[in-house]
Amino acid sequence: MKSEKQNNQEGIVNPAEQPETKINNVENSNDRIDSDFGPVIFTYTRTQALEDGQLVDISKLAKEAGFKFPVAITCGVNELLNDATQPGQSFEGRAWDMLMVLRFHIKKSNDSDTIYFAPLFNAKDHKQPMEYKLWAKCHAGDDFNPVITVMLITED
Repeated sequence: MKSEKQNNQEGIVNPAEQPETKINNVENSNDRIDSDFGPVIFTYTRTQALEDGQLVDISKLAKEAGFKFPVAITCGVNELLNDATQPGQSFEGRAWDMLMVLRFHIKKSNDSDTIYFAPLFNAKDHKQPMEYKLWAKCHAGDDFNPVITVMLITED
C-alpha cells in the first residue's frame, strides 16, 4: 500500500486535504454543491431562469386553478399563450384553458412526474382550433420544494 506522500507525488490528492471550492460565490461550506462526478462547473437555477425571462411565473393563476405547487412556463409556451390574434382571446383565458387541461391529465395520471397533454387553441389562419402538444414536469425547485414547469413538446 502506498503512503500518502507517495500518492501526492503521483498527483493523487486526498479530497479531505483540498481547499473548499467556491461555487456561485458561496462562502458557507454548508451551501456548497457536491457532485459524484467532480466539482460543478456551472449551475443555472430556476430563480435565474425566471429573472432572465427564460421562464414565466404563472403561479398566481395556477393557484386560482387549483394547483398546489408554483407553475412556470417556458418562453415558447408564453408565446403560444400570448397569441391573441383571434377575437375573444387573451393570455389569461388561454393560460386558464391550458391549466385546466393539465390539471385533468394530472388527475388521471398514475402519480407520474411527467405529463403530456395537448390543449386546443384558436390559431391565426385556421378556422378550427389547433392541438398544441405540451408537457409538464413536476420537479424539485431551487429550495427542493416541488415546482411545475410547462414546456412545448420540443423543449426540455
